[in-house]
Amino acid sequence: MFANVLIVCHANVCRSPAAEMLFKARQRLALGGEGYARRAIRFHSAGIRAVDGYGMDPVMRRLLAERGVASGIHHARRLNRQIVRDADLVLVTEYRQVKDVEALDPCSRGKVYPLGQWEDSDVADPHGGAETEYRESLGLIEHLVIGWLNKIC
Repeated sequence: MFANVLIVCHANVCRSPAAEMLFKARQRLALGGEGYARRAIRFHSAGIRAVDGYGMDPVMRRLLAERGVASGIHHARRLNRQIVRDADLVLVTEYRQVKDVEALDPCSRGKVYPLGQWEDSDVADPHGGAETEYRESLGLIEHLVIGWLNKIC
């Protein structure tokens, strides 16, 4: 089974931290009662082109809070080979990012999948767009997170 799941997007300020926070929140609920997980999985995120230390997008943070998901303190981190190697499973927000991760670490082939694998969809990057785009993206992320939890836990 998986002990270390990495979620990857472009800048690690919007989609991947939102997915990370949703995975963690859903896991906490499940561990507190009946549900997905019997043991804790470490969920964390990084960005292919992230600038280390940047904070989470404030619109996404607010929308997570509306859902009752605490986003805590988030500092973006740039993806590197060691982060990929340490992960048991790598979930990317766009299909094309599979190749980016595999180019960074060719040994990662076979453990990198799109977050939208089961829905055959990318998660559009809402960063800097209208709030409706953020809401659509977050809704899709939440749906995909639930699907993955049902498969990996």
